[in-house]
Amino acid sequence: MSSLIQRRLNVRNLAEVIEGAPRDAAWIEEEHRTSLADRFRAVPATERRRLDAWMVEHAGRPSTPFAWSPATARRILGNNALRRVQGDPEDILRAVRDELADQLLRATRGYARPGSLGHWLASVNHPILGLITAEAVNWATQLLECLPGDDLEWTVAASDVYVDLAGARTTLRGRRDIVVSTDFGRIIVRVRSGQPGKSTGPGLRSDLVVETLADPHGRAPRRYLGVWPDAGLVLGVDGTMENVRAGARDLLRTAVAQRRHALVLAA
Repeated sequence: MSSLIQRRLNVRNLAEVIEGAPRDAAWIEEEHRTSLADRFRAVPATERRRLDAWMVEHAGRPSTPFAWSPATARRILGNNALRRVQGDPEDILRAVRDELADQLLRATRGYARPGSLGHWLASVNHPILGLITAEAVNWATQLLECLPGDDLEWTVAASDVYVDLAGARTTLRGRRDIVVSTDFGRIIVRVRSGQPGKSTGPGLRSDLVVETLADPHGRAPRRYLGVWPDAGLVLGVDGTMENVRAGARDLLRTAVAQRRHALVLAA
């Protein structure tokens, strides 16, 4: 049975959860990818669908249209700023301001496409920019404070991971913020606002399977950890074949539920 790891969030506990991860992680072969694509292909889709942990945790219910706000912009800005400072907390505010300046400069020069973060930032007034700065600084500071120190090698993820299932009109998205490198494989950390719910386990497993599918060698991370600074909790799932299979089933059930919601709305 798939189990969920839970600890109070602090530097020591997070380090112990990372260091205590199983050394042997699962891996998937091409036949597993083909089988999964076939199963998604069997679930009809009227338009291209994207599935992620949020959709899994909300049982395939339609989400509200995405819109930029200080809350939705803080993750990108905060992660990019943290990548700039290389772990020095005193430089976070400067790094966030530099990131904002770069985004605005791209928009001014015409490099930011409509709907992008830079394009939206160029349209807001100074008080909103101040709020955006505060949100991004808070995000980066929380992330840095809960990460282990110099004992482990970690980097800010360059982006989330995406997997396109050929012929199934389906794209899978896995969310990740920090990649911890170890001698026996990687460990992924994602950060979430608020507090975890009852469906957190399926959400983490879905991120785990997308991360595994996106790996060139089909190797799963040793552990996939979710961090909730507001709630002071860290939860995680091990990169076992059992969890990978469970994550795949969670995504398939979500695709079916999403199809049912679409039929109800169309009726």
